[in-house]
Amino acid sequence: MQRISSKKKTSSLLAPELLARVKKIHIRTHRLVSTALSGGYRSTFRGQGIEFEEVRPYIPGDDVRKIDWNVTARTGEPFVKTYNEERQLTIHLLVDTGLPMDFGSQRWTKREAAAQLAALVAFVAMQHQDRVGLTLFGDEPGLHLGPKKGSQHVLRLVREMLAAPGSLRASDVGAVLRTQERTLHARSLVFLISDFLSTEFDDAWVEPLARLARRHDVIAARIVDPFEEQLPRAGIVRMQGLLESELREVDTSSAAVRDAWAERARKRRERLQASLVRACVDHFEVDLGGDLAEPLVGFFKRRAARHGRR
Repeated sequence: MQRISSKKKTSSLLAPELLARVKKIHIRTHRLVSTALSGGYRSTFRGQGIEFEEVRPYIPGDDVRKIDWNVTARTGEPFVKTYNEERQLTIHLLVDTGLPMDFGSQRWTKREAAAQLAALVAFVAMQHQDRVGLTLFGDEPGLHLGPKKGSQHVLRLVREMLAAPGSLRASDVGAVLRTQERTLHARSLVFLISDFLSTEFDDAWVEPLARLARRHDVIAARIVDPFEEQLPRAGIVRMQGLLESELREVDTSSAAVRDAWAERARKRRERLQASLVRACVDHFEVDLGGDLAEPLVGFFKRRAARHGRR
């Protein structure tokens, strides 16, 4: 009989072990911030923030949609508006540090994967002189770090993500979103990184997400462990939920049990995707059984293609 439980909670790491993990993430993500990832970030997001510069006389070939009709009517000659790309974006990372994020059946826990994903976004943003902030959340909003630049700031973000204590109750996604509604004033690029398990039977978070997405560019990244999607065939397994005290025996050799497990996972994914679509939020998924950077690279490419950028 086997017993499945979480790996050691990262929040209980001693300082030397914590620093070693931060260093490993730094090395790995620094290597992954490649031309493809950096180029995808630039083409996907850098062209979104623009500010008005001036009006000038119309030149044949100019986009007629940029004609300033007020100036044109006043002068009797066609004028067009010109814009400059804003030189700086503000990125805000909302990262789930609830206790279920400390589970992992693969090389990484979900928390470690979330930290690596956030580090990838932060380091590539740093390359483009963009500012990055962080808010951690569990059953209530946690540590908040305002947007800043610099590699030391990014390393602190990673350290705080790994060291934060896990909550003893399910993460409250709605609470952190409502907090962001009140505190995020300037338009920002918001990454919501979570396993979203706490939203399975709760729709109260969808409306605040939709409201936040109307003011900011919000992207959801779901962190998922393969074990949560497909039960391995391993005989009788004793399991204990991270938020439960009761041990349960599960016969994983039963095809019916494995099918029921997979069916629940499928419905959970479909409900989550439907909620994100309803909130008009782009999303992608990071599977701990695969490469952690590829989903982000793929998302950049799909979004750039959808927006007609190269």
